[in-house]
Amino acid sequence: MAWPRTEDGEASFRNAIHGQVSGQVVQTASVGAVHFHGAPAAQDVTPSQLPPAPTAFVARERELALLDGLSEPRTRGVAPIVIRGVAGVGKTSLALRWMHELAPRFDDGRLFVNLSDPGSGEPVTASEVLEWFLLSLGVAAERIPLETQRRYALYRSVTAHRQILVLLDNAVSASQVRPLLPAGQGSVVVVTSRSRLSGLALDGARWLDVDPLDHSDSLRLLRALVGDDRVGAESEDAVRVASFCGGLPLALSVVAARLASRARRTFAREAGDLSGEGDRLAGLTLDTETSVEVVLDMSLAALLDDEEAVYRLCAWHPGREFGGQVLAAALDWPEGRVVKALDGLVEASLLTETGEDRFALHDLVRLHARHLDSDNGQVLQRRMTDWYLDRAAAADTVVHPRRPRLAPVYQTADGSAFTDTAAALGWLTRERANLRAALESAASRGWDDVVWQFCETLWGYFLHTRRYGEWIDMQRVGVASARHCGDRRAEALIRIQLGYALTKIGRRTEAVEQIAIARDLARTAQDPRAEATALEQLGLAVLDDDPHAALDFFSQARDLHQRLGRDRGVALCRRRIGEVLLALGRYDDAVTEFSAVAEAMAVLGDPTQHARAVTMLGAAHSRAGRLPQAERVLRDAFEAMREFGSAYYQAEIAAALGDVSALAGDQESAVRWWDQAATLYDLVEDPKAELMRSRVRG
Repeated sequence: MAWPRTEDGEASFRNAIHGQVSGQVVQTASVGAVHFHGAPAAQDVTPSQLPPAPTAFVARERELALLDGLSEPRTRGVAPIVIRGVAGVGKTSLALRWMHELAPRFDDGRLFVNLSDPGSGEPVTASEVLEWFLLSLGVAAERIPLETQRRYALYRSVTAHRQILVLLDNAVSASQVRPLLPAGQGSVVVVTSRSRLSGLALDGARWLDVDPLDHSDSLRLLRALVGDDRVGAESEDAVRVASFCGGLPLALSVVAARLASRARRTFAREAGDLSGEGDRLAGLTLDTETSVEVVLDMSLAALLDDEEAVYRLCAWHPGREFGGQVLAAALDWPEGRVVKALDGLVEASLLTETGEDRFALHDLVRLHARHLDSDNGQVLQRRMTDWYLDRAAAADTVVHPRRPRLAPVYQTADGSAFTDTAAALGWLTRERANLRAALESAASRGWDDVVWQFCETLWGYFLHTRRYGEWIDMQRVGVASARHCGDRRAEALIRIQLGYALTKIGRRTEAVEQIAIARDLARTAQDPRAEATALEQLGLAVLDDDPHAALDFFSQARDLHQRLGRDRGVALCRRRIGEVLLALGRYDDAVTEFSAVAEAMAVLGDPTQHARAVTMLGAAHSRAGRLPQAERVLRDAFEAMREFGSAYYQAEIAAALGDVSALAGDQESAVRWWDQAATLYDLVEDPKAELMRSRVRG
C-alpha cells in the first residue's frame, strides 16, 4: 500500500506521541473486526443558504431592536430565538431582514430550512434536516450515519468550533428544533413558528411575538409594494383595502401582487372584491403558495379535536374578546376542558391572549373559522347570547336587588353567579363591550325578545356608570325590538329608560316625547306601575323649565305608588318632590321630604338611594344656612358611598361638599373636594367633570 506523500516526497501522515504513555500504543486503522474512526474531515465549504431579504419591508423597528437584544451571546450553549405569530403576519420576512444584517459576521456558514413541507404541510423530520445540514457543512454523504442520534452527535462535533447563523422556518414542535441547535458558542439560531414551542424553554429560548401591522403601516407597505402614486391616486379605496387585510403582510402582498401585475386593476376593484366577508379569504389568494386561507388551513390541520371545536365556536362569539366561561356554557363542557383547548389555540397562534382569561381572534382568522361551521353558526351564537343575557340579569339583581323587573330572564337567571355588588359591577364593566355586541347581533338576527331584555338588565349598570351616549344608542334599538314584539309593557319600559337618559344630557323635548308615549302605552296595557314611573320621569324632564308642572307629575306618581302599596316608589317620588321644593326655595319642606326618604331607604336597605337622599338633605341644610349640619350628613354619605363603590354618587357628594366648604369660607377644602369630584366624574365620563375643574381654576 502506497501512503500519500507531499510534493517534497515526505509522507503526508506523521505519528507523534508526546508526554508520558502508560501501556502499549497501537497504530492501525483496523484490526480484524475492530475499527477506529475519527470525526470525518469536513471539506472547506461555507454554506450561504438564507433566502433573499424581502424587497419591501416597513415598520418592525421595535421588533428588530428586540432581536438585537435577544441575540446577545450566552455564556453557555446556543439559545434559540423563537419568532411567533398568526399565519401571514410576516415572521419569516422579519427574520430574513434581521439575519441578512447579521450575515457578514458569520463566515462559518448560514443555514436555512423550511421545517414544514411546502407541498403537504407535513413536518420535516430532524433526521432529514441533519443530513442536509451536514452535507451543507462539507461532510461527505458516505460519512453521514443513518441513525438520528449519531447524526446529531456528528452535527454537534462539526459545529463545535464554528459560529453559524441558522434559520429554522415554520417549525412545528420543540422536538423538531432541538437536534438542529449547533454547538458552536456565538452561533445564532432563529426559529419561526405559528406555535409557541414552549418546550424550548428548557433550551433557554427567548420569544418574540409579532403582531399585525397597524393601519398606517399597512398603507406604508402597500406604498412600498405598488408605489406612492398609485396609492395616492386611490387613497380612500386603498384605506379600505388595508383595513380588509387586517394588518397581515401576506394579505397585503397578495393584493399588491395583483395590482402590480395588472396595470388596469384598481384599488376600487380590490376593495369591492374584499368587502363581502364570505368572499374575503378567496380574494386574498394569489396561488396555492401565496394564500391566507391556505396557511390558516395548515394551522387548522394541526389542531386536536377539542381545539378545533373551540376554534369553530370562537368565530361566532358576538364580541371581539371573550373568556372561557361563555364558551364552556355554549358547548356544555367543563370549563377546564375549554381552558385546555384555548391554551392549544394560543399555542398555535390562532388566538391572541389579551389578558387573564381573555382571548381574541384576528379578523381574518375569525372569517376562516366561520367558514368551517357556517350552518351551525346561528345556533352557537344564540347559546352565547343567552348566556350573556342570563349573566347580565344575575348581575343586575345583585346591584339593584329591590327594583321590580319585567323581563322573563329574571325568573331563570343564575343568582349565585356573583357574591356581592363589587363582583357584579366588575363583571358588567369587563363584559360591557360584549354585552353591547350581543345586543346588536341579536337585533341583526331578529331576536327581538332578547334585545329589549338586554336593555332592562343593563339599566342598573348604566345608572352607575352614566355612559349616556352608549345607553341612548342601545335603548333606541330596544324600543324598536319591543315594538316588533308587540309587547306594550316592554316598549313602555324601554322608552322610559331612553327618556331618562335623554333628560340627563339635556335633550328634554325628546325625553318628554318618549316618556309621554310610554305613559300612554302603560295606560293601554293597564300597567299602573309603569304609568307611575312614566309620570315620575315626565317630572324630571320638565323640572328645569317648569318646576310647578314637575311637582304635579311627581305628586301624581306618588299617589299611584301609594295605591299600589309600593313603599320604595313612594320614597323615590318624595325625593323628587323634595328636589322641586329645594329649587323653589322651600328649604324646610325639602328637609322634611329628604329626611323621610333617607329613613325609608335605610329601612329598605338601598344604599344608593339612601346616599342620594342624604346628599340632597345636605344641600337643603346648606341652602337654609345650616352649614355644619350639611357637612356632617354629606361626609357620612360620602364614606358610605365609598364603601359601596359608585363613582358617580361619590362625585355628586364630593361636589356638594365643595359647595358647602365654599359657603363656609374654606376655599382650600372646597378646591380639594371639587378636584376629587372632577376625578370621579371622569371615571364615568360625565361632562360635569369640566364644571368641577372650572371651579378649581376659579
